[in-house]
Amino acid sequence: MDSRRPPLAPVCPTLPEFVRHWAETTPDRRAFTFVEHPAPHSRGVHRTLTWRRLDVRVRALAARLAGEARPGDRVALLCPQGTEYVTAFLAALTAGMVAVPLYPPGLPGHADRLAGVLADARPSVVMTTGRALDEVRDFLGADGPRIVVADEVPDDAGPDGRPVAPDPGATAYLQYTSGSTRAPAGVEISHGNVVANARQALTAYGADARPVTCVGWLPLYHDMGLVLSVAAPVVRGLLSVLMDPAAFLHEPVRWLRLLATHPNAVSAAPNFAYDYCVTTVTAEQKEGLRLDGVTALINGSEPVRPGTADRFHAAFADQGLAPGTHCPSYGLAEATVFVCAARPGEPLRRFALDRDALAAGKALPARPEDPRAVLLAGCGTPAGQRVRIADPVTRALLSEGEVGEIWVQGPNVGRGYWDRGQGDVFGAGFADAAAAPGGWLRTGDLGTVLEGQLVVTGRLKDLIIVDGRNHYPQDVEATAQDAHEAVRRDRLAAFAVPGGAGGERVVVVAEHARTARLAELDVPAVVRAVRRAVSARHGLRLADVVLVPPGTVPRTSSGKVSRALTRARYLEGTYGGQDRSATAGAAG
Repeated sequence: MDSRRPPLAPVCPTLPEFVRHWAETTPDRRAFTFVEHPAPHSRGVHRTLTWRRLDVRVRALAARLAGEARPGDRVALLCPQGTEYVTAFLAALTAGMVAVPLYPPGLPGHADRLAGVLADARPSVVMTTGRALDEVRDFLGADGPRIVVADEVPDDAGPDGRPVAPDPGATAYLQYTSGSTRAPAGVEISHGNVVANARQALTAYGADARPVTCVGWLPLYHDMGLVLSVAAPVVRGLLSVLMDPAAFLHEPVRWLRLLATHPNAVSAAPNFAYDYCVTTVTAEQKEGLRLDGVTALINGSEPVRPGTADRFHAAFADQGLAPGTHCPSYGLAEATVFVCAARPGEPLRRFALDRDALAAGKALPARPEDPRAVLLAGCGTPAGQRVRIADPVTRALLSEGEVGEIWVQGPNVGRGYWDRGQGDVFGAGFADAAAAPGGWLRTGDLGTVLEGQLVVTGRLKDLIIVDGRNHYPQDVEATAQDAHEAVRRDRLAAFAVPGGAGGERVVVVAEHARTARLAELDVPAVVRAVRRAVSARHGLRLADVVLVPPGTVPRTSSGKVSRALTRARYLEGTYGGQDRSATAGAAG
């Protein structure tokens, strides 16, 4: 039986040293549990590693890697979600190599991205499991890198002595970014970066001094999944309970049951997951479910909308879920992941902002009931780092209430992009260097500071500019999905395409709800409803509204809708058998 009092955490510079420490001081405590769901309605089969067992497996795999490659070589992780993924990642770091967290080739819709990342990272070794071995071999081909099957390496492959500790300044892993059609870019995260960011997140979510359990289904190749479910538990000596993302999507109540089972649970999910639970979890499944022990539910969507938290808490208030558990947060791979967060137990900070003023770069208050108001949640404050707002063109430091690019500075900011250096993203400087000295990370995200809270408003590259006015695509998408019940929530993309006379036209591509069949829908009525709503709220005339089947709008590897890829497919004619942008202006 585990003691609920967390052990004292040492000051270690790298994750492998933390693993060794916990194996020596708390060997029989549970470290990682993977909950497998082998049948459609399975309650889960738990497989657990203690800290001693974790250390044995990590050292064995590290020794095997040392015989296959050299320190500094890349090791691609093509493992399914599970404890083997954790041990493979930590083993690569222990061996002084550079881990590349990825996924097996069978992940639907991401084969091209996987091939692109492997070509960019050029790994010497690929680690996988026996379950995924055949598909990995087929994908890599005869001339691919060497393969190590993690669950086939014996325990006695590891040395008896203490392994050499990695250099904290060396690159620990490459976190590949997602969401763009450009060539994949791997952020170089050092050993020091990931330990610093884990400590920052632990502090922000109140897990640095109290006993918590990290519960997660986010994929471990995703930055938040890796830090919250692996790095933070290793730094603090906490139990991490994992499940497969597919198991959550098949039956989301499984996630809620794990939250209920483990006291003081901390977990993270994007907007769609909270809304998915609201619409999918049945009254029967809620019976006996108690969520009053949940400490923090992190929402890192961009931006975080108060309505998502409101719907989720209304749906599970009878299960004891406290309103203060929802923690809007902000982060990005270039900063390892965590930047800002609202603290657990605090009321959700809500901001109703004037849409026209926001488009002009000013965050001015509006009445929440005003149909032209934009409702956003505050993402709290940073922990152990600095955040400033900059004019993206002049690089001037902006004041509270002015909208600009979010800049970050701290020990968690990555070293740069693999094989690309820092470019104009890392090490940027303000026009007035004395006002904010040092090098800064340009995030590419837009936001402002209100009442001491970071408020994220959107992505700089996604802005839709029509007739000189800025429109945030996520605002247009929110209006479109609320316009008709046939539009599937969080499965649509708004973007601009070239128009006549050098202008831009706005397009919405939206999936229809799974409960409806496209052949039975009154598509013209849905299109008219979306057009009317967007016109009334945003003053925008949509050039085209395309309703497509579920699963058609592409998503990034982290589950977010990819506007860039949706736009590219639209221009290629994927959604209409022709280049629809040529005829978009004729759409009623």
